[in-house]
Amino acid sequence: MLKQGLELKQTQKLSPLQIQTIKLIEMPVMELEQRIRKEIEENPVLDEDVSSESEDGEAPREVSLSEYKDDDPIPSYRLRADNYSKDERPQYNTFSVKESFTQSLLEQLGYRNLTEHQYSVAAFIVGSLDDDGYLRRSIDSIVDDISFRANIETTEEEVLQMLKVIQEFEPAGVGARDLRECLLLQIRHCKKTPDVERAVKILTHYFNEFTGKHFHKIMTRMNITEDELKAAMAKILKLNPSPGGQIDDSYTDQAQQIVPDFILDYTDGDLRLSMPRFALPELKVNRKYADILMDAAHSSDRAQKEAAAFVKKKLDSAKWFVEAIRQRHNTLMTTMQAIVDYQREYFVDGDETNLKPMVLKDIAEVAGFDISTISRVVNSKYIETHFGIYSLKYFFSEGLENQEGEEVSTRELKKALLECVENEDKHKPLTDDELVDQMTLKGYKVARRTIAKYRDQLNIPKARLRKEL
Repeated sequence: MLKQGLELKQTQKLSPLQIQTIKLIEMPVMELEQRIRKEIEENPVLDEDVSSESEDGEAPREVSLSEYKDDDPIPSYRLRADNYSKDERPQYNTFSVKESFTQSLLEQLGYRNLTEHQYSVAAFIVGSLDDDGYLRRSIDSIVDDISFRANIETTEEEVLQMLKVIQEFEPAGVGARDLRECLLLQIRHCKKTPDVERAVKILTHYFNEFTGKHFHKIMTRMNITEDELKAAMAKILKLNPSPGGQIDDSYTDQAQQIVPDFILDYTDGDLRLSMPRFALPELKVNRKYADILMDAAHSSDRAQKEAAAFVKKKLDSAKWFVEAIRQRHNTLMTTMQAIVDYQREYFVDGDETNLKPMVLKDIAEVAGFDISTISRVVNSKYIETHFGIYSLKYFFSEGLENQEGEEVSTRELKKALLECVENEDKHKPLTDDELVDQMTLKGYKVARRTIAKYRDQLNIPKARLRKEL
């Protein structure tokens, strides 16, 4: 039996322009530059405007898309911020020529008298080290990987032998399999003194007691005084737990370069926001392709018509792209201006105590955008202020009430908590309950579980682990 029914559905479809705009909003300035250059390469209608003046001193004629289309005109725009010349602000240097960590180890490996087989095994081990310089993988898994990935037959004994060779390299401690081995490799390079010998003994036999700060157990079992323990610990604390961090990796250094999307200047009590674009090209229409469309409009030739259809399609794509760039600029400026207005007291002096609680919804209501749009704007964007460069996510935080009933930022609470820990008696650190009392004296109402949560977020150990001799 056939049944008929009526079903009402509400669907929402995004136009190509909307989809493109959303994607561009999410991009930081460096990715946007690459995206624009890719569009120029793929769309022959678009050209990079590299000329500012013609040879006779006259400004070149700009070609507008609207000259060749009967549709709505495209608003003019420039990718560089208003009121800034091209040379007023220098570009950020995003290239690094520093020697990488791996390159340094391979160079030292080349000075050793090794066979080709031994060198290949050792080079594979070097490539298996993490950024801190540790070998976190088991020896048998290294043997298997060398066999399957490098097609080199080896044994655990040979791998251990090559690992010992690498552990002799600079920086000291490289190639260690755990923290204890890393510290032992370093301290054995030190001049032998009674303090160094005690430090070696502590790391060898009492490492767990040392990391757990059970100092009385160590003094009792080693039969040493408190001063002797302090001297030995001083030697240990001077060692580097991350030897790989001593050498900057050129690729990592390059990847961590930050180009701010916004610049906030503070002059004579006035906050001035701008969006400089250091390496973004200005766009114009290629006259060659645009003239094809004009000529084809009065032609009956089939080939000309097909060429005109192709050019028209590319013109539409160029129009959408240019409009999407313009909308991205307006969306980012409106959102960032709303953040600056909301946190004006903070942006004046950079004092964290003036940072008000702020969530995405607060800015969405002011800017007139959806919360998802604000989230896309904030993601992977940075602003340069007169007191430093910050991620936009930094300015968003939840709020709690103080004893006066005023809402304060969780960032302010964390700063107050950090001050309590820094000013405590290191011989008798404050417990979480005592930190609650200290925060109460400062005027903040927080529970013990909140203190524990913020302490974990700030990477502050428990009271017992903060104890010092």
